[in-house]
Amino acid sequence: MRKRAYFGTDGIRGEANRHPMTAEVALRVGLAAGKLFLRDPERRHLVVIGKDTRLSGYMIEPALVAGFASVGMDVRLFGPLPTPAVAMMTRSMRADLGVMVSASHNSFADNGIKLFGPDGYKLSDEREAQIEALMDEGLQEGLAAPTRLGRVQRIDDAQARYIEIAKATFPRHLSLAGLRVVIDCANGAAYKVAPTALYELGAEVIPVGVTPSGTNINEECGSTHPAAMQRAVKEYRADIGIALDGDADRVTICDENGLVVDGDQIMAIIAAAWSDAGRLNGGGVVATIMSNLGLERFLSERGLTLQRTQVGDRYVTERMRQGGFNLGGEQSGHMILSDFSTTGDGLIAALQVLAVLVKSDQPMSKLARQFEPAPQRHENVRITGGEPLKADHVKAVIAAAEARLSGAGRIVVRASGTEPLIRIMAEGDDEGLLSQVVHDIAGAVKKAAA
Repeated sequence: MRKRAYFGTDGIRGEANRHPMTAEVALRVGLAAGKLFLRDPERRHLVVIGKDTRLSGYMIEPALVAGFASVGMDVRLFGPLPTPAVAMMTRSMRADLGVMVSASHNSFADNGIKLFGPDGYKLSDEREAQIEALMDEGLQEGLAAPTRLGRVQRIDDAQARYIEIAKATFPRHLSLAGLRVVIDCANGAAYKVAPTALYELGAEVIPVGVTPSGTNINEECGSTHPAAMQRAVKEYRADIGIALDGDADRVTICDENGLVVDGDQIMAIIAAAWSDAGRLNGGGVVATIMSNLGLERFLSERGLTLQRTQVGDRYVTERMRQGGFNLGGEQSGHMILSDFSTTGDGLIAALQVLAVLVKSDQPMSKLARQFEPAPQRHENVRITGGEPLKADHVKAVIAAAEARLSGAGRIVVRASGTEPLIRIMAEGDDEGLLSQVVHDIAGAVKKAAA
């Protein structure tokens, strides 16, 4: 397969108005993806487009529309809507393609383009490679005749549709009445739908991060900055705090004391409840190499397995589909519940935790610690170029570190798919040894990157 020029681990992403996140590239994506998914010349083809609240969405969205319409695809615009909602609507509206304009948890200066196939799943690497090849063709190639240009329409009830879908995932015999819930929407795509869904299910809702300006998405709020949620929980004496990221495909939760519950604990909460109810498929959970060893031990004690994949929710989804699993996710808070959604959905994952909370009649702090996490040590090394992980002395230091752990822990060293970073993680029961091996590996990486 050719070297990828535009797509990374989660679509195309970069600083807005700088390559590759320019209006021209967005136009080329529309042209290329439109051509690829025009499968039947005898019928109209449809693409649906959602976005988050970034200022640059007003630049990227029209460029995509121009590309799709110019090759003959009809376009339906949702406006601000969570990524999982766009995936759902792609399938429910029988669209040929779905597009989300978002850079997820990144700052407002970045933006991105994610593509979904007609089944609501993210496109495969092979499909993205085909789109890239078509993007490099001339802009005049394959344009529709004037009578076959695509028609563009805004869908006004997209948010209401998603709210009803999300509410339907919460058990009908339960209610959130009596619960005080902080919901931090990161000034992002869920700023309307998440508070509304929680309110309509009966909760007393304290909204945070629901005043988007175009430049404040993820700014000191949302799942990657949980302090805002934690402060609100303490200030309003809430029962639980929920924080979504900019496109609402990931979630962080905190208990009534403001203590954060990470994605591994969230998966444990849902897995245990679903297993007890006979609802957990596949005999376990799918997570990435970054998930804590404690989660693996927790599941093993219950006769369940933890299947690990490389980092990226798309790889989790692929393994889930291959093995018939219905629960998977990432430590960072991407939760994939395939009974309800084809991709990570922060709101729906939070609703499953809320269902357990209501049924247990216990405070969130009692549920939050499903297992004792194994100690982990992390360090990120910023690089300016090159491939330091291919250096012989870096490989040797990593091998020596693994030997020192002697099977009593794990080391993960990888290049970030979204930032110019080498991410280093060591996990085990000897915290001093973990710190030492991470320090050694980071030093070797820095030397190779210098």
